[in-house]
Amino acid sequence: MVFRGSDMAQANRSFDVVIVGAGFAGMYMLHKLRGQGMTAIVFEAGGGVGGTWFWNRYPGARVDIRSLEYSFSFSEELENEWKWSEHYAPQPELLRYAEHVADRFDLKRDIVFNTRVEAAVFDEASNRWSVTTDGGDTVSAQHVVMATGSLSVPTNVDFAGIEDFGGTIYRTSQWPHEGVDFSGQRVGVIGTGSSAIQSIPLIAEQAAKMTVFQRTPNYSVPAHNGPIAEDVYADWTARRAEYRLAMKSTAGGFFNDPSEQLTLEAAPEHHATEFERRWQIGGFHILGAYADLGIDSEANKVAAAFAAEKIRSIVKDPAVADILTPKDYPWGTKRLCVDSNYYATFNRDNVELVDIKAAPIERITAGGVKTRDAEYSFDAIVLATGFDAMTGALDRIAITGRGGVRMKDRWAEGPRTYLGLMVSGFPNLFTVTGPGSPSVLTNMVTSIEQHVEWIADCLLWLRGRGAATIEATLEAENGWVDQVNEIAAGTLFPQANSWYMGANVPGKPRQFLPFAGGFGVYREICEEVVERGYEGFAVG
Repeated sequence: MVFRGSDMAQANRSFDVVIVGAGFAGMYMLHKLRGQGMTAIVFEAGGGVGGTWFWNRYPGARVDIRSLEYSFSFSEELENEWKWSEHYAPQPELLRYAEHVADRFDLKRDIVFNTRVEAAVFDEASNRWSVTTDGGDTVSAQHVVMATGSLSVPTNVDFAGIEDFGGTIYRTSQWPHEGVDFSGQRVGVIGTGSSAIQSIPLIAEQAAKMTVFQRTPNYSVPAHNGPIAEDVYADWTARRAEYRLAMKSTAGGFFNDPSEQLTLEAAPEHHATEFERRWQIGGFHILGAYADLGIDSEANKVAAAFAAEKIRSIVKDPAVADILTPKDYPWGTKRLCVDSNYYATFNRDNVELVDIKAAPIERITAGGVKTRDAEYSFDAIVLATGFDAMTGALDRIAITGRGGVRMKDRWAEGPRTYLGLMVSGFPNLFTVTGPGSPSVLTNMVTSIEQHVEWIADCLLWLRGRGAATIEATLEAENGWVDQVNEIAAGTLFPQANSWYMGANVPGKPRQFLPFAGGFGVYREICEEVVERGYEGFAVG
């Protein structure tokens, strides 16, 4: 057996834990397990650590949670030695941070890069997992942790005739590491999700002509990004422990000054003032304006009206502003985008917007894009078509549990988990920020730390009992799925055809994927499960 990486891997076929993925979740899981005296190996498909920040290098890629909060809290020394440059860190800085974490804790010696896990099979006789890579190598482990990421598998939507295009096709999810210079080019961008909203303003600054093809408009709010002021840093440093503790009780694992006031109990002038105040702060702060924006349709219309007025005030052409304004789903029920000059970009003379809901794309031609109404000529086309969220990476690994049952088959009608951590019939297999957990509705680093620490504590508990296996019971899994669905049904989220619902992937079951009850509530549920002796889990 020959591995490209780990010294440990070259000497061993057997581990306590196999970890799949070397993003923030996989790195912290490895560090945590090492501290508990467990042997672990990480398989990573990419050539370096960082997960989403290794892969996503498109222009303007940056985090949409404030950098101070989107960072590890498990090591005071790590926090003291790293200083963020901007409120919302760009991709290169986030990747440097991931590399720094890996180097500081000497993680790379147990990470095998450029290696994709293809299969994981549970052996009921030995109570161990057999994990096979694309290189044909196989290792054995008592436990497997899927740290594969919630937005790690692009949809890679193709169009008829794409192979005929004479220019260059770029995908935001697979951007060339050396970057791209669009100077003097005619560029078509297909998609207006988060990656497009971040990249469009920068591409427009270079391109001679840019045409944006939009099927469904997204709500976006300004980041008002910039350097972090010294007084802000000083306050964060002085009160960091207090802030970190408080984050664990918030709904999203980050701060947005949530109000307890109901929208329609406030006067219209208060609506205008409060939404404007939060718009000027930027980012997800606006989500906390009123307590009922995500559950009361009439309250939500107030937020949608404010957003529509903002778009009209920024975009000079009323017809373009109208196309950019969402009309068929409630405000905030798709992930809110955080941008820098997105709407203002459509005021540029070299930028054109095409509504492909009104005039769908028929095919890619040798020279560009043909819609029902017109044909457009391009030197380059950028596909910003999104991700197979939350289940995509797991579906692409042949995971086989008890009785030869494939996880993909178990999930044919939608994913089913207990706490988003385990799946009935798949012993000793854990998912970090999996479906049924708060994950993408939260600060991902906060959720990752909570999941990793819960899994690590569980493995210590099992070792202390001399137990061979742990798995979710079918009863507990069914109860949790019902609870996740019930909470989602009490919100406005299901009214949007979003990737939260799997609606962006043809054939994917329609189901609200994350737990919408809030991170603080979820964390308390997980703690109560442990206090009750891992209630809902069968230990063998």
